[in-house]
Amino acid sequence: ASAPRRISATTRREFSALLTPTEEFPGLPSTSPVATSASTASVTTLPNGLTVVSETAASTSTISLTFPNAGSSAETATESGAALANKYMNFKSGSGLSAGVILRNLEDDGATPFANASRTSATIGFTAAKDKALRLIPLLATSCTYEKWDVRDAQKSAKIEADMANSNAQTVLTESVYSAAYGSHSTMGQSLYSTSASGSSIKSFRERTYGLNGAVLAATGVEDHAAFVNAVQEGFSESPVGNGDKAPASSFMGGETRIHAPSSGYAHLALAFEGPASSALAGVVKQCITLSSEDVSGFFDSAGLVGAYGGAVPTSGAAVADALCAAITVAPSADIVERAKTLAKAEALFALDGGSQSLADAMTSSIVESGSFSAAEVATAYDAISAKDVAAAFEAMAKSAPAVAAVGDLSSIPYQGTLAAKFG
Repeated sequence: ASAPRRISATTRREFSALLTPTEEFPGLPSTSPVATSASTASVTTLPNGLTVVSETAASTSTISLTFPNAGSSAETATESGAALANKYMNFKSGSGLSAGVILRNLEDDGATPFANASRTSATIGFTAAKDKALRLIPLLATSCTYEKWDVRDAQKSAKIEADMANSNAQTVLTESVYSAAYGSHSTMGQSLYSTSASGSSIKSFRERTYGLNGAVLAATGVEDHAAFVNAVQEGFSESPVGNGDKAPASSFMGGETRIHAPSSGYAHLALAFEGPASSALAGVVKQCITLSSEDVSGFFDSAGLVGAYGGAVPTSGAAVADALCAAITVAPSADIVERAKTLAKAEALFALDGGSQSLADAMTSSIVESGSFSAAEVATAYDAISAKDVAAAFEAMAKSAPAVAAVGDLSSIPYQGTLAAKFG
């Protein structure tokens, strides 16, 4: 018998080339990885008033469309609850597409839709793979047809959310803070969680506030901004533009809201003040308040409030009130200011790195506040804050009457008049 035929070296190389290392060993790290690049942001304002902001570095794409004047503060007297109900009218039937078709297309492409409503704005969007985002943009531009079943479902969903919010002490306290700060009958003081929206008020509110003029479209993971802007112009070509009217402003009043619930066995107390215009400075003030005492937490929001919160068993209510007042009236030391700047800056930068949707939210907030966005600008805003700036903010709060909100067993919680005497 003849000896077995040996395979030549050339043939062996051909056989070994049939499978690349990554095919034979999935997940094998690249032997020549591509260096990551820093995120680059681009901003374009379209003729219809829509501002488009995109960045390049995110691994997935979040497309977020925010209407800055579609919050509950824009509701008229006959539209109470319409902002919350319209949160659940997103991705409903419109532009010849049923809600089922819209959601199926999002699901088929692996997209995760989301919608939010607050006092000041409303947002609709989705997160998807970068190669799917452009195709799905028109689904954000559908014109709602207000089918009876869609409106009915939205009203039911809004009621469920409102019932959950009204059963949560923290949410009730937050609502009470706005009521105390601006007055319960003002646009900012009225509750977000109203359930009295009718079909006609839901429609009138959406047609008036969900227009492209003044809206912000934020997109992450977009490599070609110009091509993306062209896709947006085409996808939103038939969407209502609106007039871009802003919601009427509410004046800070510094009142009081108390909700006595002895059975809760706990007391929640918050003091709120009209905060600085700069969100970066407000963030530093919040951290200064939090660092001042273990029993106190600082807070601020985009609506312009900044303040302190504390909670305790009923017998310690007066002590908590004293701690809150001290956190505001005693100017923070230079050491606390530096620590607060570091914490506030880290919180803001972590938001940029906290995921695709978190980044889109930060981009939108920056555009609404300053008209531009870049990570460098975010860091610079905190670096530029001086101890003098922080001291001036605390001095302004200490000289003004606080808005006082209290929820729970209030047997030992002082009234607003007693607390206000410690300020001014």
